[in-house]
Amino acid sequence: MRHVLRPGRLPHQRLMHRPPPRRDEAKRPPIRMSDLILAVLGVTLLGGFALTAAFALAAGWTVS
Repeated sequence: MRHVLRPGRLPHQRLMHRPPPRRDEAKRPPIRMSDLILAVLGVTLLGGFALTAAFALAAGWTVS
């Protein structure tokens, strides 16, 4: 009798297991929501500065 192979599986293929977490990762506290909010606000602020500078350069404004 022939064995039917499922797509993506080879015969006798070992399953990939997740490695155990490192010691450093186990001791690390979870990320707080306030840290994520501050990060998003910082990226938004930097993006606003970049867009302002791009529009200023495109309009021909110069700092004298």
